[in-house]
Amino acid sequence: MNIEQQINLLREGLRKHNYNYYVLDNATISDYDFDIKLKELQQLEEAYPEFYDANSPTLRVGGEITKNFNTVKHDFRMYSLANSYSKEDLEDWETRIKKLVDGDVEYTCELKYDGASISLTYENGTLLRAVTRGDGYQGDEVTTNIKTINSIPLKLKGNYPPRFDIRGEIVLPFEGFNKMNEERIEAGEEPYRNPRNTASGSLKLQDSSEVAKRPLDCLLYHIVGERLPISTQFESLEKAREWGFKVPKIAKLAKNISEVFEFIEYWDIHRHNLPYETDGVVVKVNSLFQQEELGYTAKAPRWAIAYKFKAEQVSTVLNEITYQVGRTGAITPVANLEPIELAGTIVKRASLHNADQIEKLDIRVGDTVFVEKGGEIIPKIIGVNLVERPSNSTLTKYIKHCPECQTELVRQEGDAKHFCPNTDGCPPQIIGRIQHFISRKAMDIDGLGSETVALLVQNELIRNYADLYELSVDQILPLERMAEKSAENLIAGVNASKNIPFERVLFALGIRFVGETVAKKLAKHYKNIEGLANASEEELINVDEIGDVIAKSVIDFFASEEHIEIINRLKKNGVQLEISEEELASQTDRLVGNTFVVSGVFIKVSRNELKQLIEQNGGKVSSSISKKTSYVVAGDKMGPSKRTKAESLGVPIISEDDFLLMIS
Repeated sequence: MNIEQQINLLREGLRKHNYNYYVLDNATISDYDFDIKLKELQQLEEAYPEFYDANSPTLRVGGEITKNFNTVKHDFRMYSLANSYSKEDLEDWETRIKKLVDGDVEYTCELKYDGASISLTYENGTLLRAVTRGDGYQGDEVTTNIKTINSIPLKLKGNYPPRFDIRGEIVLPFEGFNKMNEERIEAGEEPYRNPRNTASGSLKLQDSSEVAKRPLDCLLYHIVGERLPISTQFESLEKAREWGFKVPKIAKLAKNISEVFEFIEYWDIHRHNLPYETDGVVVKVNSLFQQEELGYTAKAPRWAIAYKFKAEQVSTVLNEITYQVGRTGAITPVANLEPIELAGTIVKRASLHNADQIEKLDIRVGDTVFVEKGGEIIPKIIGVNLVERPSNSTLTKYIKHCPECQTELVRQEGDAKHFCPNTDGCPPQIIGRIQHFISRKAMDIDGLGSETVALLVQNELIRNYADLYELSVDQILPLERMAEKSAENLIAGVNASKNIPFERVLFALGIRFVGETVAKKLAKHYKNIEGLANASEEELINVDEIGDVIAKSVIDFFASEEHIEIINRLKKNGVQLEISEEELASQTDRLVGNTFVVSGVFIKVSRNELKQLIEQNGGKVSSSISKKTSYVVAGDKMGPSKRTKAESLGVPIISEDDFLLMIS
């Protein structure tokens, strides 16, 4: 046996022992023997560096230092899940689903593990990269740290696809978490607060050998990719196990919603016996074909929902009510609480939402209030313990003037919130608008964070986002904590943002009610900022999914002379305020005025590509057939009820080839 064969044999053996121990929980070798083999492999790899393998078992001990974590775009977006808190919510969800898909619907029920979301990409059976969730579109690459987690396979086994992503949670089991804290207390250090935050923080440690010391685990549950050899969610879990992933065996296939309720009721009681933190159950439509039929909203898949277990409640004293001003001028009252631990974190503040909420609950300073985490994330006050109310308690009077600029507040009819109308003179609004402009989903300006924006405004270097493009290194250098390299990076980041596409610039402008989805629709429809600025309210309402409220907000924005001046300065400085020539070249008006429903499995293009082609050619994609539907594009396995409905309404049913001819 030559050296290369010897090294490969050791690697394969160690991978197998590692899998048996960390995934199957069935050790087939003693720790001592494992360590002896690992040292033997390390010595051979050092002596023969020509046989280096980036996924060798020896690299799990860490040692690499990562100063900066690169931002990487996800191949497939990581969506959030819609939440439910009652059986009625789940029944409503099922009703919506059954209106959109044909036939019986089965569900896969899985526990919702409370950890740090991760996306692992495998190519030819080897771990290519690991990326954090980030904002769903892009995250931080943490591959070096992820390789130290023993339950994550570096090489797969079996008949796996050539390339795919698998999503899951990095978790810290209670046993390991408690042991870490015992060691910290013994060393005189502050214990960690909760397993979830500790697991999340571990992924961004610069020294991977420190990550290797932490008993992190990885539980996987969702495979995404093109033309995968699976047809159901439950099958995907079984396949992932075959390929070497650690997939919880608790998942259950439910034939109907009653069986889903049985799963929820059982685990609401028994979850406390699990070795990991859980905060609910995720219910998914089992058929991947039906999942494709259902598609996504702007934020979440229609085919999945999270049922959240009842949130933990605590009581504490409300010390003070303060008021925050948002970038739109909206006032949010905030409860400042006597610090208390809730669901593993110390809670000091909670949102009171608006004046109506304060009045409804009759919340007063000095009250003992009941606090819970909404969705176990954001603390909220759900009631007052009137028995403990102080005798000298006084009614809460909502403020009448802005806490920042003292302008008298206004409240429009039908609006729950009060607003500060001093748009151009109120500091938090000025800072908030610029912070929104530079945010990741908008202009994504490297080297410029929220604190730096506040510093620039406070030092009167900027008053709006157009000012960013006229800053110089010399102006920035005198600022506190600003070194020459930081100043140069900031200016470079601002200059790089001039390449951000028009739809994201439009979102960055911060027009009220114009979110990412609306900005995309307006950009595609009007092609440039002049077309949008000159549109009438009636014209805007005629744009797909633009209603009266959005239309009026757009009109009001462009009616401001200051806004027009800012836009002219952005244009002068090279910011993209029109669709690029490449995008224009890929867009036509061939399908304008036509609404399409896509149903079935397609051969020449994928379902998503088909929808993109419809939109690129000016058409609209709808999920359900109605009198307004122009065409149904039918592939293999089109649902019979959709076909019947289309025929009864006289909607033309066309093939994939027919559609491609329409746009050729």
